[in-house]
Amino acid sequence: MGSQGFQLGEVFSYESLVHAVAGATGSVTAMTVFFPLDTARLRLQVDEKRTARSTPAILAEIIKEEGLLAPYRGWFPVICSLCCSNFVYFYCFHSVKATWLRGQRSTPGKDLIIGIVAGVVNVLVTTPLWVVNTRLKLQGAKFRNEDIQPTHYRGIVDALVQIVQSEGVSALWNGTCPSLLLVLNPGIQFMIYEALKRQLRRGVLQELSSLEVFVIGAVAKAVATTVTYPLQTVQSILRFGQHRQQREQSKLLSSLRSVTYLLINRVRRSGILGLFKGLEAKLLQTVLTAALMFLLYEKIAAATFRVMGVKQPLTSR
Repeated sequence: MGSQGFQLGEVFSYESLVHAVAGATGSVTAMTVFFPLDTARLRLQVDEKRTARSTPAILAEIIKEEGLLAPYRGWFPVICSLCCSNFVYFYCFHSVKATWLRGQRSTPGKDLIIGIVAGVVNVLVTTPLWVVNTRLKLQGAKFRNEDIQPTHYRGIVDALVQIVQSEGVSALWNGTCPSLLLVLNPGIQFMIYEALKRQLRRGVLQELSSLEVFVIGAVAKAVATTVTYPLQTVQSILRFGQHRQQREQSKLLSSLRSVTYLLINRVRRSGILGLFKGLEAKLLQTVLTAALMFLLYEKIAAATFRVMGVKQPLTSR
């Protein structure tokens, strides 16, 4: 009973809650600042027939055709999803870390495993929100690809209801398979981030400078994003779910078969580089967003612990 109480105390701890709130707040703020870059990335991934290749060009097209506020279309559902997703991820990451390590020093391998576990929990809990926000963000967009069917949702709740009624409950978890494979993304990101942070601190319990946090956050995200980008493209297409497919294909190509089919289909249409379409916009958006998110997260968490007079153990930082 004492051991169980100790483990529960680590899972449901004040420290994990602070990390979760700080991570969610930092991610929401950073995403709001760089949201137009994510809009450009998503259009390039989903709309294969769009000719504009660069981020400035795609944003100029969107503003010209759809209005000045179009780059911020779908901001609210994205922010809601991101807030929930990062809260769950940061909470799980630090809870599992505290439970497993119990005061011992972490290693890159352990950080990767912990990141993957937190990622799996996050995917299973928050995928319906990401399916909805992907569709809301693309609703009303002018596509070059005629195979894309328009949607008409009035908000998050209406989208959830319509998707369940017209496509079934399972449609809310569209893209779960690549999402589960993509838990490698935050896993790699946190592994590199924590390793670089330990290296810079060299075992001394001290706060890193803002520049150091920003740089290592950017480096960690750049590596993780480049390695996993083809799966992110497939994930976006599956979440959007509005491409017309032959019935026999939509029935047979599920789970890993859908991922394989979409990867092969993209290579046949656009070559190997087609798997990386939108990578420039994704790197620009995700690296800047992650760097700013980590910076805000570290500062908010450190300030909160200082105000509450709580001293963090070395393994939690």
